[in-house]
Amino acid sequence: MKTIYSKLMLLCILIFAIGCQNDDDTMSHTNVSAVEQLYAPSDNTFYNLSANSSALFEWQAAHAEDNGVVLYEVAFDKEGGDFSNPIKVVSADGNGYETTLNITFTELNKIAELAGIQPEESGKLIWTVYSSKGLNVQKSNVVRTIEVQRPGGFATPDELYITGTASEGGADLSSAVPFKKISASVYEIYTQLKAGEYQFATRKTGTPELYYLDGGKLKADGSTTYSGNDKVVRIRVDFSNGTYTMTEISKIELWFAPNAKFLFEYTYAGKGTWNALNQYIEFKQESWGRDERYKFKFTTVDQEGKTSEEWWGSSKADNSRPDNNTAASFWYMVTVDSDQWNNCFKFKAEDDMAHVNGIIDFSATATAYTHSFTVL
Repeated sequence: MKTIYSKLMLLCILIFAIGCQNDDDTMSHTNVSAVEQLYAPSDNTFYNLSANSSALFEWQAAHAEDNGVVLYEVAFDKEGGDFSNPIKVVSADGNGYETTLNITFTELNKIAELAGIQPEESGKLIWTVYSSKGLNVQKSNVVRTIEVQRPGGFATPDELYITGTASEGGADLSSAVPFKKISASVYEIYTQLKAGEYQFATRKTGTPELYYLDGGKLKADGSTTYSGNDKVVRIRVDFSNGTYTMTEISKIELWFAPNAKFLFEYTYAGKGTWNALNQYIEFKQESWGRDERYKFKFTTVDQEGKTSEEWWGSSKADNSRPDNNTAASFWYMVTVDSDQWNNCFKFKAEDDMAHVNGIIDFSATATAYTHSFTVL
């Protein structure tokens, strides 16, 4: 019995020793050194981020105890930070395996924004490198500084809304009216302003980022005061350079090409839509048939008070008469020239000698800027 007990004790000791050895082996497979040298950019390098360029970050390789591969990340923080909560961590080139990071000025601009550096201002960022293998992460003891000059713009949000007492949705953020995104960095809205304050929000819930208009520039964290009469405007905001334009839409008229005259005006109906209710349509009789061509004239007033006109019509120079099987894209509206005939739409046959309700829809929810007529 004593011999059996001794053998069992020896077996337990061997198992424990093997387990400890395996633990040591596992640890040795994840041991990695910290990066000891940062090569580029040199300390206090200055970057003007308005250029279409990139920056190269480079460092000395770390060493893994098992001579295996090491992963790297570049961490950025505000000047004076300690990387306990870095503002951005970016994987190195080659999915983290390289000892370099090529980062675009666009991305650096976003990091500078996170650091609180305002557009058209300069500020400093600090950076270092993390080396890792498995769960073992080592922060380099070397820290470098870069100085950046931000361009006059902001990172483009995924969504944009107008809110405030001067807006159609009022001060309740949940009722904010959306913009339409018309390009990578540009948002546009057709809306009505009344006396009060308004601002642009990046979402309708929580605590959104807020922007306002001031002196021809888009700025962060504020509101714009409007004190004039109610007016319908087109606001176009470009986040890439922090600029905007505001154009008043003072009148919209339907141009009937066969008679070379305007048949009626549209009335603003709210949130980027206009209507012309109970309007009589009659085609013009020609020797070859009945002519039904039309398009639209917008009368606009710019920020300096100059009155101009915009013509909106079909993307096609000429069209066939539509019917109930015609694609919705037939009624999409684009800017055209003032030629009497080119780029006109055509009414449906049933619109002839009938009263109709006309709608123009330039809202953000419309697939494209469009219009329609419904026979009463």
